[in-house]
Amino acid sequence: MGLVEAQEQMSVAALPVPGPIERLAPRARLLATLILVIAVTLLHGVPAAAAACACGALLAVLSGQGLAPLARRLVHVEGFMALLLLMLPFTMAGTPLITLGPVAASVEGLLRATTIALKVNAAMLVVFALLGTMEPVRIGHAARRLGAPLRLVQLFLFTTRHVEIFRNEIRRLREAMRARGFVPRSTPHGWRAYGNLAGMVLVRSLERASRVEEAMRCRAFDGRLPAIGLDEEGHGTAACPCLALAAGASLILLDRLT
Repeated sequence: MGLVEAQEQMSVAALPVPGPIERLAPRARLLATLILVIAVTLLHGVPAAAAACACGALLAVLSGQGLAPLARRLVHVEGFMALLLLMLPFTMAGTPLITLGPVAASVEGLLRATTIALKVNAAMLVVFALLGTMEPVRIGHAARRLGAPLRLVQLFLFTTRHVEIFRNEIRRLREAMRARGFVPRSTPHGWRAYGNLAGMVLVRSLERASRVEEAMRCRAFDGRLPAIGLDEEGHGTAACPCLALAAGASLILLDRLT
């Protein structure tokens, strides 16, 4: 008996301890995220955008999710930001910085591209820190508690529920194509095969949606999910949005003063 209790205590001790952000109420985290992202979008200067990016990085560290998940999420964005940094200086008029033949990169274009890149990264860091550990169902419940339209919340929940199902369906179809000797090539046959794949996924999606609707109606579904909007326990219901509002106002004030 003592051995079993010791094993249970060891398993409990091995569980990760929730960080300070994880202990916050879901609706407080969602509202704080909306406030900070809106504040970041209102910034116009590089210093304020850099400060917002630093604040987002600090929140990401406090969330305790690790650098590897953060890097995986940011790598999808940095490619677009690199393209923006390369193209916008050459397409925006202003003081020439670098001249390459008939085209010139402007200082104003470089500053604008840098500001946009910093703002996008700051918003991504905030979303990653505050919502990265929340399941889509909890986000939907929190949005409904904040007054989001019921139809929009239902659409969000259904979409997040079936995205993985459709991804698995596409994976099975691609494996079936490879089992039949299909090799991806940029040829008429290859594009025709991918067109057939897209059509098959669409047909199966419609069939699955019809079956899901029939199953829900058999369970007396009347267009409303009663469980949506249930409150969850947590701390900082008022303090977290207030801190986010103060931080956003400070960033906007810094942007106006610089």
